[in-house]
Amino acid sequence: NSDVYVIASNLRDAVLGEGNVVLETVKGVALEGMAYWRPFHWIEFPLSEGTPNTVLLADYVTIEDGTGLVHQAPAFGAEDLQTCRGYGLPVVNPITADGHFEAHVPEVGGVFFKTADKRLVQLLKESGTLFRHVPYEHPYPHCWRCHTALLYYAQPSWYIRTTVIKDALLRENENTNWYPDTIKWGRYGDWLHNNIDWALSRKRYWGTPLPIWRCEEDHFTAIGSLKELSELCGYDVTETDPHRPYVDDITFPCRHCGQTATRVPEVIDGWFDSGSMPFAQFGYPHKSDVDFESVYPADFICEAIDQTRGWFYTLMAVGTLVFDKSSYKNVVCLGHILDEQGRKMSKHLGNVLEPIPLMDQHGADAVRWFMLAGGSPWQARRVGHATIEEVVRKTLLTYWNTVSFQALYAREAGFAPESYTAPAVADRPLLDRWALSEAHRLARDVDVALDVFDTQKAGRLIADYVDNLSNWYVRRSRRRFWDGDPIALTTLHECLQIVTLVMAPFTPFITERVWQDLYTSTSTSLPDSVHLAAWPTADPAIIDDALAAQVGLVRRLVELGRAARAEGKVKTRQPLARALIGAAGWDALSEELREQVAEELNVQSLQSLLTADGDLVDVSAKANFRSLGARFGKETPLVANAVAAADAAALAASLRENGSAIVHAGELGDVTVGTEDVVITETPREGWSVAKESGASVALDLTITPDLALLGLARDVVRLLQDGRKSAGFEVSDRITVAWTAEGQLAEALQVHGDFIAGEVLATSFGAGTGTGHTVADDELGFVATIARNA
Repeated sequence: NSDVYVIASNLRDAVLGEGNVVLETVKGVALEGMAYWRPFHWIEFPLSEGTPNTVLLADYVTIEDGTGLVHQAPAFGAEDLQTCRGYGLPVVNPITADGHFEAHVPEVGGVFFKTADKRLVQLLKESGTLFRHVPYEHPYPHCWRCHTALLYYAQPSWYIRTTVIKDALLRENENTNWYPDTIKWGRYGDWLHNNIDWALSRKRYWGTPLPIWRCEEDHFTAIGSLKELSELCGYDVTETDPHRPYVDDITFPCRHCGQTATRVPEVIDGWFDSGSMPFAQFGYPHKSDVDFESVYPADFICEAIDQTRGWFYTLMAVGTLVFDKSSYKNVVCLGHILDEQGRKMSKHLGNVLEPIPLMDQHGADAVRWFMLAGGSPWQARRVGHATIEEVVRKTLLTYWNTVSFQALYAREAGFAPESYTAPAVADRPLLDRWALSEAHRLARDVDVALDVFDTQKAGRLIADYVDNLSNWYVRRSRRRFWDGDPIALTTLHECLQIVTLVMAPFTPFITERVWQDLYTSTSTSLPDSVHLAAWPTADPAIIDDALAAQVGLVRRLVELGRAARAEGKVKTRQPLARALIGAAGWDALSEELREQVAEELNVQSLQSLLTADGDLVDVSAKANFRSLGARFGKETPLVANAVAAADAAALAASLRENGSAIVHAGELGDVTVGTEDVVITETPREGWSVAKESGASVALDLTITPDLALLGLARDVVRLLQDGRKSAGFEVSDRITVAWTAEGQLAEALQVHGDFIAGEVLATSFGAGTGTGHTVADDELGFVATIARNA
């Protein structure tokens, strides 16, 4: 083949293959102005300056693929248009508004532009002009409804020269708080730095008409109000609808030449309306009874992340153009809502969840809570029925059940909050002080989170407290509620009031119902609605960090103890003789808190692991070379040997109590090592189960004596009777009678621990025999009982 080609040198072999010969190598700039023949000569290409059939220069042509030369179509590409304008070339467009070639175009006249591709390629082949046809796959715009390929092409437009206020826009962006902050000088900041003039006009019928009148001499008049238009046309048009077709009928003599001026046909980009919202909603400055300066700029706006180049920009641009100040101070940039598989919702895919049916099924509060607290507001969120059901189950039902519990026992006890003067918080039981301390901490921390629009953190704080209140305070205080203890009822009433107030913005309906049922009905001093009440004020004097740390340690030890039970395959209802505890801060716990650990773990006594006999576990210690290496470098082996030579039990005890220990490392002398430097392994000996985490350990004695076995059977019966109460439909406060039959060891357990069982199930009578009522039975235990509501 003796054809001669012009091609980018880097792409020569990729395009031509082996065996090609380089005739000459020149810089691209040397080709500027070189004449060439167009592949098709069907479209008239009027000259402006020079000849159109020449090579042009542009810096956006890559050498990663193709040939290093590209065809320019100024009507169909922004970069092409800019390049050709630089050479004074005209814009030629043979495509009609509906995407078809004009009828007079040979071969493809009247054909849809994408359909014409195949015929055009065939014609190039037939003429010998085509070197190679290579299909490229690349993103291309399509109609989101019918998926028809779209064609962008250049049109004349009216512009706002936003580039002249670029520095002002950058200034206003700097003064704006963005959530997340990465958008500020990332996605949005890039948009501002690369700001171009705003193409304002649209060739449509509907929309705000562009208020510019033009005469035949091309004199332009911009109108600022209907009053001004009335003055120009000579009659009152202030009551005229300022939209098409009415405004198009208004003409006036041009103030420059006297010829008739008519309105230009374009309307304004709808985004300009959106950006004008802050003042347009009040009719400002023409019609407004609002003190505009008191409402501008807005404290807060939010929209999805795709509005960084839409509403967020137009609000700032219009506000800065008109008032030299952005329309908002804070902006939350929300992530998109996706389906459960992480796909964007689309009618075409059939995965759209309509909000109203979603709220009908799960409740508006559940949907609101999920949207606010189910994830970071500025991250994409997967939403589905299962995720919302989990919200209802974990948080809203727990909150509602706790409220119901309070209402039930307050009613049973005849408790009236306004008529009872509770002791000061400092004089209440330890658990009450903790619950109120955490409630006031909640009010403080949720306030801080919402100040920075972090609804996810605020929701997590509320959900955690609701869980703690229900599953720790209420559960551990249930006997006090059974007895109608007014202090416990007051404490729970106060805690729920704070929770209800901080939850109100998240779940407005359920909290309003609770406010009406639990608060306005029992107090004449409270507002009529939770949404009229003030935000709760956290009292720093009530927030007790030391108590919070101690209760936190108690709960951590309980979790470890339960893990040890699971490891030892001993159910929680089976009492054990003793547990040995090793944890920093254990010695400082009060007897009351230690009793909570014992009750939760169902053990009869607690001891410190440090004072226990050394026959519980085998302890070994070895160095964590990664941690030591970062500290000691080449001297790490000396420290590692010292760790290995140390008394492992003493080393573990020191690390547990102090968080550090001292070992003698030969020529280095005494060296301090921390918990991260040493790997402690405790292997339980037979009859023991040990669980440890983060320096805390719980060891359980798994030996079950005959007495413990009887007590375990009694607890099994408590569970059966409680389940029986529930299935019989009894209220949690109902007193009952129990008549039972059993044999052998179970009968002995029922006789020995009858008072305990009766107290746990609120039985006023508990004895062997038969009775009438709801039957409770367990064939495996050999237990049958009848329970009845106590008349």
